[in-house]
Amino acid sequence: MHADVETDEVYAQMSLQPLTPEEQKDTFLPMELGIPSKQPTNYFYKTLTASDTSTHGGFSVPRRAAEKVFPPLDFSQQPPAQELIARDLHDIEWKFRHIFRGQPKRHLLTTGWSVFVSAKRLVAGDSFVGLLVNFCHRNEKNQLLLGIRRATRPQTVMPSSVLSSDSMHIGLLAAAAHAAATNSCFTVFYNPRASPSDFVIPLSKYVKAVFHTRVSVGMRFRMLFETEESSVR
Repeated sequence: MHADVETDEVYAQMSLQPLTPEEQKDTFLPMELGIPSKQPTNYFYKTLTASDTSTHGGFSVPRRAAEKVFPPLDFSQQPPAQELIARDLHDIEWKFRHIFRGQPKRHLLTTGWSVFVSAKRLVAGDSFVGLLVNFCHRNEKNQLLLGIRRATRPQTVMPSSVLSSDSMHIGLLAAAAHAAATNSCFTVFYNPRASPSDFVIPLSKYVKAVFHTRVSVGMRFRMLFETEESSVR
């Protein structure tokens, strides 16, 4: 997994290796890829408002989110406050002052927040993601991680250096066909926000779908999918 340096968009870079003749003869193929993560996590995300992205203000954190993700405040202090240290996708450390104040009382990130907003060039409509990860298998303390999700913005001008989608797809297919013909590996990049569908599936599922399912031209089918706005599939 990687993150774009400019936009923080997460993407995957995968190198696909050809099967050896012995592996191609193997009738046992795993149905699932990868190992599910067992790291306990608490997280929240919030779509930023104009007030949140103002360089003269702070970030208002929903109360439940703050209580779930941030370390507990010492309410014997007036006002209750603490310093938070979080890391982003590039392993850069950010420091924020977390304070509970106002009328009505609310959780705020103040000192350090405007620096983060300016550095990430955040605007209203973007989203902030906060995670508390427990690396129990590494005997480490809980770590506070953060990320951002850019709001979809219409692109009015297409840069001259960007290929059209048709040309790009033709190039990718040509590279894949050449790799298959020469029995060599090739690399693909996957942006999960571009398509919510599975990008890579186990070969066994593909074989089952092709050879064990009767599909004809014009047949209607239903497909599971998930959007960013809703977890309903």
